[in-house]
Amino acid sequence: MRRVWRCAGLRWSVDGPVLMWGDGRGSSLGWGQRVAFGVVEGGVRTCVGARGHACPAAAVVSGRSTGVRCEECARLDRTHSVAADTMADDPRPYRVYLAWFGPRMVKVGITRVERGSARLLEQGAVVFSWLGQGPLMAARRAEELLRAALKVPDRIPYADKRVVRAGLPGPGERVAEIRELHERVGRLDAWPESLQRAPFEPVDHTEVFGLAGLGPAVGVVSELVPGGVVSGELCAAAGPDLHLRTGRGVVVLDTRLMTGWELTAAGDGTAGLSVPVRELRDSTVQDGLF
Repeated sequence: MRRVWRCAGLRWSVDGPVLMWGDGRGSSLGWGQRVAFGVVEGGVRTCVGARGHACPAAAVVSGRSTGVRCEECARLDRTHSVAADTMADDPRPYRVYLAWFGPRMVKVGITRVERGSARLLEQGAVVFSWLGQGPLMAARRAEELLRAALKVPDRIPYADKRVVRAGLPGPGERVAEIRELHERVGRLDAWPESLQRAPFEPVDHTEVFGLAGLGPAVGVVSELVPGGVVSGELCAAAGPDLHLRTGRGVVVLDTRLMTGWELTAAGDGTAGLSVPVRELRDSTVQDGLF
């Protein structure tokens, strides 16, 4: 009988990306490594539950969803979430940051101090710099200030991030945009008094993500399906995305699409993809198999 695993998503460690499994184990990934797996034939994708508890209904969720929770579990998960503004009384200190994903793609965000730069790795930030540190609500006010005064968004779609990764400018240009914004933030008078400002100290993740020399992706996996296979050589990873070199070029796999499925190892002779892939050369092309 073939062994079956349930994926729990991609995590970032100081050593790089790690695929996590339902039993708590992890599989470290490295450049040039073959990533190959199949979706169990006849299987369904089920809700991952909320707040450490299994979904009581074992609800089936869409293969195209990156949230991997049914409506009820998603609601429960948001009841104690900083992102959903439902835990304003969190006493832990937070940091505010500027993150750069490509030309004219800069966002502002917050993260707990104890998490270090993990949040930036999870989002696929190519370059980032801290802006300040302090209480949660002060960090939230600073985030709102930048959105209102400097028109800096707090979200950038992953689809936009993927398109620009293969054509990033040099180190100086990568840093210049957030350097200029960091200076402008320093001149804002409405900065919260309880938020200690941080100096401009850019961190570049280009090497960490393996983006140097990365070729353009020809497509992105739009969903996994029962009996489908994904196989390719890992050439880069950023945020939840794995860039896999296949016989048809580089294809991006958002690992959030793997969670909730029962997966099994693909045979050594397996190659390519037999799952729906959306072409990136033309956003109007409908999903389909290569």
